[in-house]
Amino acid sequence: MTAGIVGVHGIGKYDYYVKAGGSAAGAATAMRLKWDRYLNASLGGPARAYVSEVAYFSHLLRDPDPAARTAALEAARHDVLAGWARNLGFGEHLTGALRSFTAWVLSRLDSRSAAFAELFAPEVAAYLTDPGRRERVRGVVADTIRRNRPKVVIAHSLGSVVTYETFWAHPDLEADLLITLGSPLGMRGVVFERLLPAPINGRGERPKGVRRWVNIADAHDIAAIPPALAGCFTGVDAEELVNLDWIDFHTAEKYLGCPALGSHLRPFVR
Repeated sequence: MTAGIVGVHGIGKYDYYVKAGGSAAGAATAMRLKWDRYLNASLGGPARAYVSEVAYFSHLLRDPDPAARTAALEAARHDVLAGWARNLGFGEHLTGALRSFTAWVLSRLDSRSAAFAELFAPEVAAYLTDPGRRERVRGVVADTIRRNRPKVVIAHSLGSVVTYETFWAHPDLEADLLITLGSPLGMRGVVFERLLPAPINGRGERPKGVRRWVNIADAHDIAAIPPALAGCFTGVDAEELVNLDWIDFHTAEKYLGCPALGSHLRPFVR
C-alpha cells in the first residue's frame, strides 16, 4: 500500500522518457521509484512505497526536432530567460536585442546556473506560451490526481505552476495537502502575471480543492524567486525556508529528503 501521495515533477526530466524507450508510463514509474527513495530519507524507517504515481509530462514540452522550433517559441524562450535574469538582478541597464541580452546573461553565470537556465527557459516558455501544450500537460496532471485520489500532492519546480493551474481548471479535484517545492509561482515578469486564472489585484489564491498549502524553498534556489509565496498568494498555510545545499539548490532529491518536508508529511504516512 502507498501513502496516497501524487507527485508532479519539475524541469529537466525528458531523459526519463528517453531511457524508457519513449514511454511516458515507463518514465513515470522510474520517477516514482526515485521519489520513494528520496522521501524515505526525510521520513526514515524501513523503505516503503509512499507515492502512488508521478504525473509525467516532460515529453509534452519538448520538440522532437529542435530545428522545428517556431520563431514564436524561440522568442518566448529568450523572454523567459531575460525575465528570470532580471529577477536575479542581472542586466537591468543592459540595452540591445533580446538575443544579445540572454547570451550576455548566460556568459556570466556559473556552469550549474547556466545549465539550469537552459532547462528552465524553454520548458517554462513552452508551457506558458503554447495553449495546446498547456492544456495537455494540465490534463495529464488532472488525470493522475483523479485516478489516484491522493491525500497529498507534492509539486516541484515548474510542476507547482502546472498543479496550481490544474486544480483551478478542474474544480472536481481535491487534496488535503498541497506541498510546493522550489516553486517559481511568484516570479514576477515570468510566471506570476501569466498564471491562469490571472491574479486579482496582485494576488493569487489557494485553489478551492486544496485544504492546506505548504510551501518549502531553499534560500538560494534560483527558481524560487521569491522563496516565500504568502506575499503573492492568499491561503498559503505554512512556509519553510530551508538550506539544502549550496550547489544542489533545486533538485527534487534534496527537497524530498529535507527534514522540513517530513514534518508535514508524517501525519499522512503513519
